[in-house]
Amino acid sequence: MRILHTADWHLGKKLDFFSRLEEQTAVMQEIVEITRRENVDLVLIAGDLFDSFNPPIEAVELFYKTLKSLSENGKRAVIAIAGNHDSPNRISAPDPLARSAGIILIGHPKAKVRDINMSGNFAIQKSEEGLIELIFHHIPYPVRLIHTAYANESRLKQYLDIENKETALNAALTEHWQNLADSFCDNTGVNLLMSHLYMLQKNTSGPEEPDGEKPLRLGNADLIYTDAIPKQIQYTALGHLHSYIPLGSGHQKINYSGSPLAYSFTEGERKKQVLIIDVKPSEKPTVEKVELNSGRTLTRKYFDNIPEAEEWLKTYADTLVELSIESKEYLTAQDISTLRKAHDGIVHLIPIIKNKREEAKNIQKINLNDSIENIFEDYFKSRMGQAPNQEIKDLFKQLLS
Repeated sequence: MRILHTADWHLGKKLDFFSRLEEQTAVMQEIVEITRRENVDLVLIAGDLFDSFNPPIEAVELFYKTLKSLSENGKRAVIAIAGNHDSPNRISAPDPLARSAGIILIGHPKAKVRDINMSGNFAIQKSEEGLIELIFHHIPYPVRLIHTAYANESRLKQYLDIENKETALNAALTEHWQNLADSFCDNTGVNLLMSHLYMLQKNTSGPEEPDGEKPLRLGNADLIYTDAIPKQIQYTALGHLHSYIPLGSGHQKINYSGSPLAYSFTEGERKKQVLIIDVKPSEKPTVEKVELNSGRTLTRKYFDNIPEAEEWLKTYADTLVELSIESKEYLTAQDISTLRKAHDGIVHLIPIIKNKREEAKNIQKINLNDSIENIFEDYFKSRMGQAPNQEIKDLFKQLLS
């Protein structure tokens, strides 16, 4: 069978004050087209579907529209779980309507999914707390999925009986997953696991969580090791980290798919993708990365003069930019206006002090007999590390008068 794994859509997310909705709409359509082109049987979306508990209505509409297009009225199964950015109740609430279109939404850990039968396409054959078994009309073996949506402190206690997550989460999930695998995941079917976790291999430092992401790990809290995954599991679909990160090898494949768009400048140069997994019972899965091309590139650029920066901005109009300008004097309002007019995607404009140490050396003790204008300039340099520009000096003179 063929699976598409994606995660961390963060629908509704902005970059500072820049809306990403247009880009998100484009990349959702691209994922739908890949799903159709690759003849996918099952779509797994591993959490952080939205960027906040109360996403804007446009993001909610895009989410439902995308799921409906992915499912094609029950032609293929679509399963999505809640991440740490999602409201579990919001994810679970539309389940009755979603199931009628072949879409399974799971908001809570250890949820028991109700039966579904998309006549002629697929059905849920078994459902336990934290596991579903599906059968597809064109696939001669069952597909088992162990699912664990993200759980905060209260949900860990409610669903997994965990009081101290720092010491108990890894052990509780290991036991829970292993019990399900021992009961249902034999070698006559395909065995999968999906969760939204911070996971890494033992004795490794592990990847950093992305900028702007709500952290899952505080010390060793919420840290899960890959050896918690039962040996019966052939493929594990993870969400939370925004880059493609493989954690497993051999018979077991364990992957973060990454986000479909770059959501911080630290990930701006990284390729984005969805993962296509081909897997059969008791065989090693194959994983193919399918690159996504939608969305604006996020770039950090440095210049030490305005004309060169302006020329670059006009050339690379379809980027979102964190722009650093080094200068001896503060940027004027005209300088800022020139840069903003040259490009509509300047997210941050960062002035850098030129030769700060040299400026500091040249500052003398204040001579109170000097003119008030010169004293102000010396004070400004000592506090800001840069000489005041003419606009600031003129403003100071107006204040004096």
